[in-house]
Amino acid sequence: MQFKRLFAGLVIGLSVVGVGVGCTQQRDFQADAQTNPATTQPPQSPAPARSPDVPYVPTPQAVVDRMLQIANVNSNDVVYDLGSGDGRIPITAVRQFNVKRAIGVDINPQRVQEANQNAQQANVTDRVEFREQDLFETDFREATVVTLYLLPEVNLRLRPKLLSELKPGTRIVSHAFDMGDWKPERVENVDGRVIYYWTVPENVPANLKQ
Repeated sequence: MQFKRLFAGLVIGLSVVGVGVGCTQQRDFQADAQTNPATTQPPQSPAPARSPDVPYVPTPQAVVDRMLQIANVNSNDVVYDLGSGDGRIPITAVRQFNVKRAIGVDINPQRVQEANQNAQQANVTDRVEFREQDLFETDFREATVVTLYLLPEVNLRLRPKLLSELKPGTRIVSHAFDMGDWKPERVENVDGRVIYYWTVPENVPANLKQ
């Protein structure tokens, strides 16, 4: 009898401890979600094929708008956003600038999923597409406008591909980072953020192909 009472007490004690641990974990998750909303994403979200080249940092909407204005996008354009994140540049290009098509490329499936959801909410899925791809392996030869928010070293690695695959006259706009010794045709400051603009030349200098 004494053994039974001892065993029952032990079970109750373990149950209380289990409840306490569960409550603590839930409080920790909720606190972390408040400071880092990304942790609220489903834990089963697929991982990228490889580590992304840049961290995900959204471009402010005022900068998005100005990037597209500087590129003078219009209804004849096909816009490619390399490293498209939540999809705001392609979605804005269609909604506000009425481009023919806009394609976002991102290696992170979680970002692609988020971008597709945003496109559905904006009712632009007929002209916006998001691809889970490595931007260094993406075929963007049809682009008439390319937008970037990457990093200086990534821009430099990407430069030869841009200049070899894009047609002369294609406009390139980069938020925050330039392309080394390829001098931009235009530089603007928007709310403390820098925007760089280039046009692919007819004859690309040899030093820019490297």
